[in-house]
Amino acid sequence: MDRRSDIIRFGVDGWKARFDDGFDADGVARVADALGLIWADAAPGGTIYVGYDTRHGSRGFAQLAASVIASYGLVVKVSDGPCPTPAVAWCCSRDESAYGAVIITASELSCEYGGLLVRGRDGGPVPRSFLDQVEQAVSLAPTTSRGAFEECDLVSAYLADLAAFVDGDSIARRRPRIVVDAMCGAGTTHLARLLSDLGCEVVEMHVEPREDFGGIHPDPRDPWADACEQAVIAHEADMGLLLDGDADRASVVDEKGELLPARVLVPMLLGNLVMSHGAHGRVVTTLTCSACIAREASRLGCETTQVPVGFSRIYRETLDADVIMGVEEYGGVCVPAHLRERDGILVCLLAVEMLARSGKTMSTMTSELEAIIGTMSYARRDLRLDPAVSQAFRNVLPGLNPGTLAGRVPVEVSHADGLRAQFDDDAWVLIRPSRTSSVVRVYAEASDCVSRDALLSAACDLVRADV
Repeated sequence: MDRRSDIIRFGVDGWKARFDDGFDADGVARVADALGLIWADAAPGGTIYVGYDTRHGSRGFAQLAASVIASYGLVVKVSDGPCPTPAVAWCCSRDESAYGAVIITASELSCEYGGLLVRGRDGGPVPRSFLDQVEQAVSLAPTTSRGAFEECDLVSAYLADLAAFVDGDSIARRRPRIVVDAMCGAGTTHLARLLSDLGCEVVEMHVEPREDFGGIHPDPRDPWADACEQAVIAHEADMGLLLDGDADRASVVDEKGELLPARVLVPMLLGNLVMSHGAHGRVVTTLTCSACIAREASRLGCETTQVPVGFSRIYRETLDADVIMGVEEYGGVCVPAHLRERDGILVCLLAVEMLARSGKTMSTMTSELEAIIGTMSYARRDLRLDPAVSQAFRNVLPGLNPGTLAGRVPVEVSHADGLRAQFDDDAWVLIRPSRTSSVVRVYAEASDCVSRDALLSAACDLVRADV
């Protein structure tokens, strides 16, 4: 929110801002008013779900948004406690009267941020055109209209559905010891309770309500995953599980305290879906995902479709019934048989099921997978540019077609999302300007870190040479 003009701008799935720079009750009321107006016009008397995470003021913001939306005659159901974003999405997807949802969360961002995410009638993302319509409808002053809403349990039925999705008998027989770190977020107690009910021995971390999230960012990557990695070793656990702030993304730590990269975890999960659940069809990945995912998909007889960065692109593909998994760059995974939205808790359950069925350790399964599909080294660099320079590079990017990069000749160059050069050994490099800031992101993957870094450096040099 821009204090000078009181203009609210949406990102890819809603509005996020710092608490000290615009995210406040007035802003929430203004956005909720615009949503209520548009939803009431499209679906009079429809049902809207509202959820919230554990960060500062989320419950109050959720109740405020609910009362404003309800003033338009819509039926509004608000979670009776902090709840995962996928739980709200699941409730939408199972309710024929549902027309959308609001989740008060800033997901993996630090405690200084608040957020208001918007979801559609099936729990999936809304089109950009809808967010633009909401932006245009946001008034300059908050409304004083309020309506009645219902508080209800949005989590229990969702958790029961998840428990039925996996092989509970195998998990109960193995009784693995698991460290659960919900990172003070919306998954706190929910994942631990579910695993305990399935027969796991659970050690839960970051359980106490902390407005500062205990000094960490609720983002399941290093360095924020360090405490979980250490706890796995200390408790001699079979694995560790981490959830981000709203539980739509997850990470897994093996019994040695090593965080599994997405290039390892996702192929494992895909193998479990195909071999244990009988799934067969397409795997949809973004252009920034590891080649290891496509390798394993091919080995399992599944086709891979690559789309530009952004979950909304994956979501559109999942509307076709043949998609069995959608994957983002940093491990956000959706399984359409369960939900057309990312679900970190489902990822955790599938990882536990895989462990239980195999009778092996996570590190052993990792070694076995890499022996079959090989290893790749993945990295990203961000180049921060002056806004004018960034725009100049955007203008020249569509015309760039390098004949070589780091002394290598691409077998294919694509401009589907920036510039992506593909090489004959599955190595690749992608140059992609950010849509929301003056940053050019450069991704690369190769069979070893030396080759990877050479591609990264060559791509960065290409950016600098053309600005």
